[in-house]
Amino acid sequence: MEASKNIVIQGIPENVSEDVAALFRSRILNAANKFIDETSLDKFSITVTTASEVRNIVENPSAKTTETNHQKQNHDLSVEERAGKYKAVQPLFDFEQLVITEQVKDDLLLAVDLIQLESQVFDDWGLRQIEPFPRTALNFYGLPGTGKTLSAHAIASKIQRPILAASYAQIESMYHGEGPKNLEAIFLAAERDNALLFIDEADSLLSKRLTNVTQGSEQAINSMRSQLLICLERFSGVVVFSTNLVENYDKAFETRVRHVRFLMPDFVCRKEIWKRHLPEKLPLADDVILEILAEVEDVCGRDIKNAVIDAAMRVARKGKRCVELSDLLDSIDRIKSARINITESKNLSPQIRDKISQQLKSAIAQK
Repeated sequence: MEASKNIVIQGIPENVSEDVAALFRSRILNAANKFIDETSLDKFSITVTTASEVRNIVENPSAKTTETNHQKQNHDLSVEERAGKYKAVQPLFDFEQLVITEQVKDDLLLAVDLIQLESQVFDDWGLRQIEPFPRTALNFYGLPGTGKTLSAHAIASKIQRPILAASYAQIESMYHGEGPKNLEAIFLAAERDNALLFIDEADSLLSKRLTNVTQGSEQAINSMRSQLLICLERFSGVVVFSTNLVENYDKAFETRVRHVRFLMPDFVCRKEIWKRHLPEKLPLADDVILEILAEVEDVCGRDIKNAVIDAAMRVARKGKRCVELSDLLDSIDRIKSARINITESKNLSPQIRDKISQQLKSAIAQK
């Protein structure tokens, strides 16, 4: 699935919320990866449009030319003009909504304290003369669905700042040299709005810079990483990166960010997450007991949410009157099995392979 890092998705209207756009990009990337696996193509371009728009282009060819010219004009935009395209918004979640382990919560609260103590330490105590641009750079890393994005919004709410969210796919550009400019513009927009800057899918930005590069795409990635270091040095504010992998981090970033590892929820967290995802209106059988559901390990908040939705849909489809414990357990098993199948296709250690094999045998035996 490495091919997804070379796929660029552009053209999502600016009036579409970032949550919806991110979900759309994720689905497109998954579909594109499957398409690459089945066709072995290394280059392709697909246009998604409506029948009416196709007819409009056929009847009015100048419309397509105008769109292309508009894209080319973006090359000439200044950093300030590019920054105008990015707007901070109010956080979607507050700190009280977080359901995370105590260890992760302590790490986040420490980060909040460091942010709130900036004025005292750098202004009142005079440290600004040795660090003119104090900043707090955090890196949230861990498995998908463990609360990294929610926590970024929660911290922004805690420090009473808006949040400006962007992903690597948004920063990257099909045009050479555009990525570093977009990156600089995003930092400028965050400082302009006094916003917490949240950069999702940051694995490519923070990993080791390539040596002996020969391809334009590799040179572009190195250029973006160099620009990121410059932006971090100049940025006076809070930036949060979100990544799934940290094994290949560039040492230059290691010393500039504070790492917060997001663990899979423990029993207490799982119980609370199940509780919050079972609405009062949802008809539940008497055998649905939170303690039993929380016993299911190796699941994150996203898994639990999806399991509740999946179980409810299956129950409604069958015409049943309420959701039973077995419905929820079956749904969470399906989600875990699907996740295992995806992971199994990668290069795994023998220990992990044995664990997956045991889980699969156990699931089959229970069926």
